[in-house]
Amino acid sequence: MGRESCSLHIFFFPFLSHGHMIPTVDMAKLFASRGVKSTIVTTPVNASLISKAIGKSKTHNNNNIHIETIEFPCSKAGLPEGCENGDLIPSPDKFPLFFLATRLLQEPFEKLLLQHKPDCVVADVFFPWATDSASMVGIPRIVFNGTGLFSMCAIECMRLYEPQKNVSSDSEPFVIPNLPGEIKMLRTQLPPASITGETNPLTEFFKEANESEGECYGVVVNSFYELESVYADYSRNGLGRKAWLIGPLSLCNKDTEEKSQRGKDASIDENECLKWLDTKKPNSVVYICFGSIANFEDSQLREIALGLEASGQDFIWVVKNNKKEGESKEEWLLEGFEKRMEGTGLIIRGWAPQVLILGHQAIGAFVTHCGWNSTLEGVAAGVPMVTWPMGAEQFYNEKLVTEVLKIGVPVGVKKWARMDKVSVEWEAIEKAVKKIMVGEETEEMRMKANVLSQLANAAVENGGSSYSDLGALIHELLSLRH
Repeated sequence: MGRESCSLHIFFFPFLSHGHMIPTVDMAKLFASRGVKSTIVTTPVNASLISKAIGKSKTHNNNNIHIETIEFPCSKAGLPEGCENGDLIPSPDKFPLFFLATRLLQEPFEKLLLQHKPDCVVADVFFPWATDSASMVGIPRIVFNGTGLFSMCAIECMRLYEPQKNVSSDSEPFVIPNLPGEIKMLRTQLPPASITGETNPLTEFFKEANESEGECYGVVVNSFYELESVYADYSRNGLGRKAWLIGPLSLCNKDTEEKSQRGKDASIDENECLKWLDTKKPNSVVYICFGSIANFEDSQLREIALGLEASGQDFIWVVKNNKKEGESKEEWLLEGFEKRMEGTGLIIRGWAPQVLILGHQAIGAFVTHCGWNSTLEGVAAGVPMVTWPMGAEQFYNEKLVTEVLKIGVPVGVKKWARMDKVSVEWEAIEKAVKKIMVGEETEEMRMKANVLSQLANAAVENGGSSYSDLGALIHELLSLRH
């Protein structure tokens, strides 16, 4: 891997949840591999997870990566101690409090800036105040949004034109104006506040985040040009956004150990998992995982179990540990399900080494919530997807996968999720899994997914589009400094 000879120093400041920290750590490793001094700023609880991932890095760049910690004042924010991570919030009603409390990080962050005087700040989109902080010390702030350009462009077009206000009902589709590709949406697939017009501290926070993205020096994107070329061009030329595509970031992890050490400690030994997969034929296993935030009620978990069993396919299913305190068994678990599925299905309770699993030749499909990290990891591995979006920008990512790239089938969700009830019944799950594994379009989707995987891997190699974009960004930051 080539190295730019430079003494550039960049601060990386990820939002405090795994979905944001994992790609930011990969990004810091990537910059460090090109000779940039990379400092990751986080809180003490999150620092241990990050240092574990860096410690396993095989790119000989460890001396270039540093961690600085700042305290997250949980009690001052009205949150329980230890809530330094969005994934640890005890209940959904505490999320607004958590987002708003991150403003308390501004003062200690600015002290670090003054102390270390880096050349640039790459800060998460959910730290809108970081633009002012960077400006205070006279350096550029680059936003890391954590999603792809398709959804960024879609969200911006929705903000500019508000087409949802021109339809008479929730079931009437509308086209997103000015967005290439004639993409149709329903009102129910949008954040509820964009329909009701309701404002509250959290909607104001997201508005501020959006505005700060428009005011920053540019955006660094975990994607690659060949995946979203139309939307990369539209973002740069149609919306006037400065963007560098430097992904897929997960591909900076080269070996089994590096891949297994991303995020939390896995709930299964990676060798045991790979051994199980080694017994399976290529493209014969469905992998089901809904990211680090989603937490289904027992009723929905039972529907998934019924759907998987009815599909007759081998599977690996990642389930959050749903056993409540004092319970002797998991209420959702169908009587005799695990015994019946012995050899056919593997249930992982907790955290899974996802990149490692997706990269195994036995995996034939991925049932995903369409979070961008998961979507891009599926693309990089060449795995077709069953899409099950729940909120955030996931309904846009579903459109990219199923309609633009044509490497997935929707499970049929049409509405922002409420985790307290069944949103997808077992028959729909069975149908989608069969369609992606043994349906008429299976081979075509596999071929397209395989081509995208090859393009993804080529993009990050020397001379590839993402490799070149990263070099161009480093060069530009160096010229700004001089």
